[in-house]
Amino acid sequence: MYPESEFIMLSALQHYLFCPRQCALIHVEQLWAENLFTAEGRVMHERVDRGDRQSRGEIRIEYGLALRSRVLGISGRADVVEFHKSDGGWVPFPVEYKRGRPKKDDSDRVQLCAQAMCLEEMLDQPVDRGALFYGKTRRRLDVIFDDTLRGLTRETAQKIHELITAGETPQASYTKKCDACSFVGLCMPKTTGKSRTVASWLQGMIQKELE
Repeated sequence: MYPESEFIMLSALQHYLFCPRQCALIHVEQLWAENLFTAEGRVMHERVDRGDRQSRGEIRIEYGLALRSRVLGISGRADVVEFHKSDGGWVPFPVEYKRGRPKKDDSDRVQLCAQAMCLEEMLDQPVDRGALFYGKTRRRLDVIFDDTLRGLTRETAQKIHELITAGETPQASYTKKCDACSFVGLCMPKTTGKSRTVASWLQGMIQKELE
């Protein structure tokens, strides 16, 4: 159990699985950078995170529902939580909105699973399924919260707590996904990721002058 003073943002799980360095820049160094992709994502979330509610037959819909988990040590908001009527009552079904397309990694699925685990802890009832809605495809992708995904979610939350406690930002390592990252200008992965001494830097400058 984590005290509230040590809670991390739920979104940090997605940040960490995308890139631990990006996660540290946001949650350790308190930096933020926006590009077209993050702006589109922010606008999409503003449309659903309005703290409203609706009823559609046997489905109740809550927008911007506050979430927390002492076990994971996280807090945040769910874009949408649908409550589906069943014989046993109302079953929570979290839905996370994303601007792009389904990712190859597990970052979105882990973020959604963390929401489900928060709901389970808060409501004391199981949450077995949820969905990711992607703006580019305009389709839902159903997600099953199995033991493997839950284990990865717990492991990721623990690693982020350790990262924040250590207060150290991982070294940059350039990959193709860096080009689409809003932090590429702050992170400078093509330069800060290289281990260079002052002597080698000076030698390179002299060589350029000679050329």
